[in-house]
Amino acid sequence: MKSRQEKIALFDAAAPERDRWRRRNHYYYDALERLYRFLVPRGRRVLELGCGTGELLAAVEPAEGLGVDFSAAMIDLARARASRDGLRFVEGDAESFSPDETYDYVLMSDLLGESSDVWTLFRCVRGYAAPHTRVVASYFNPLWEPVLRLGERFGLKMPQDHQNWLSVDDVENLFELCGFEVIKSGRRLLFPRAVPFLSAFVNGFLANLPLINRLCLVNYTVARPVAPRDVTTIGNPVRGSMAADTLPGVSVIIPCRNEKGNIRNSILRVPEMGSFTEVLYVDGNSNDGTVEEIEKIIAEFGETRDIRLIHQVPPWSEDGRGHGRMLKLGKGDAVRKGFAAARGDVLMILDADLTVMPEELPRFYEALVTNRAEFINGTRLVYPMEREAMRTLNKIANRLFALAFSWLLGQRLRDTLCGTKVLYREDYEAIARGRAYFGEFDPFGDFDLLFGAAKLNLRIIDMPVHYAERVSGDIKIERFRHGVLLLRMCAFAAAKLRFLH
Repeated sequence: MKSRQEKIALFDAAAPERDRWRRRNHYYYDALERLYRFLVPRGRRVLELGCGTGELLAAVEPAEGLGVDFSAAMIDLARARASRDGLRFVEGDAESFSPDETYDYVLMSDLLGESSDVWTLFRCVRGYAAPHTRVVASYFNPLWEPVLRLGERFGLKMPQDHQNWLSVDDVENLFELCGFEVIKSGRRLLFPRAVPFLSAFVNGFLANLPLINRLCLVNYTVARPVAPRDVTTIGNPVRGSMAADTLPGVSVIIPCRNEKGNIRNSILRVPEMGSFTEVLYVDGNSNDGTVEEIEKIIAEFGETRDIRLIHQVPPWSEDGRGHGRMLKLGKGDAVRKGFAAARGDVLMILDADLTVMPEELPRFYEALVTNRAEFINGTRLVYPMEREAMRTLNKIANRLFALAFSWLLGQRLRDTLCGTKVLYREDYEAIARGRAYFGEFDPFGDFDLLFGAAKLNLRIIDMPVHYAERVSGDIKIERFRHGVLLLRMCAFAAAKLRFLH
């Protein structure tokens, strides 16, 4: 392997030919830019290590972008070609570079193969990564080593020094050794040449299929820094601990429609958490006395509990002929309205049927505030259930959909349909800002959040819950109609998350 100075001389010499190689292999570089634009939301603060001539940094459209490369010749070209405001380029070694500021994203495209010491590189990045920073690294699949070497020999690829040929497992292990937690890994580009129709079919479809995608040229990994997880530093997250006043407040959103028999139990059973806990009932035009029951408990418990009632829509709306009709907008709309009105820094969803035990909500809170993850998803498929809690067909369907969505999201999920989900308000607001990518298509509310969290590279983790039979009210799920809708959502998510970017 060449010394650092020899590597710099190699890249300086290659700089004048960089454009020629990019044009010759434009399909590869265009695909790489599409991948990074998908992984990195527009308008963030981005640092790229090993930036070369800066095209990739410009492609992700950062609000502020800093490119770093140890080749002075590459940096001179990047500065001369900077295509947008907010881009800066500096000469520096990625393995020792230390910026004065923090960044939302740190990018490493094809850098791991060139690095003389990936452990040192990751340790250096860990030193300046903020809790919210995401590190995105893309690197060549070791299976392609002979093909790429052959391409260099025949002048089809820019010559490079001897590479580190790292597998996905190697990179994940190095990230974990250096204080990071891997959020997702993936593979792209099975056929890196431009052939009409063939390239689109192979890379847009075949390359995303399980097993086949292990043959792709490009591997990528997204990771986040993890702080030491010492629960004693924050105290017991349930109110009553010494540190409670410094902990984030909680908003528990309870969507309800015709759940009169469960309202009193819900307020009696929701624990106090953090510095305060507010309970927001979002009523979907109930006609069984649910609203009156909520108003009654507000009057009864208002001095000791923070309780509010929100209506999804005015109870009656007129159609085009002036006739009154009841409107039903679904749980997804109720969740969004509840989150918009919430005052807490931590947002929770609790279904009004109380089949998920409210007493288990502090477990979700603790997992969030101790940085186990940034999105806590309830799963009902771990502990034994009460006999009538979930029908066998529903249980089978839930497991199948969990497998499908785990593949789609790139993160393991056991139960996508459990109504209990917990996340920080600021993360939800980021999901809401990016909602246009998927659209407001989800009547349940679960997938709007899961898709948005995965798109933002939030760490998702399952929290097992005990699932009980409903004791009052009617089941709102229609198995076959909603099953068809879920299949359509799977296809939609596959297009948005796997096949079309």
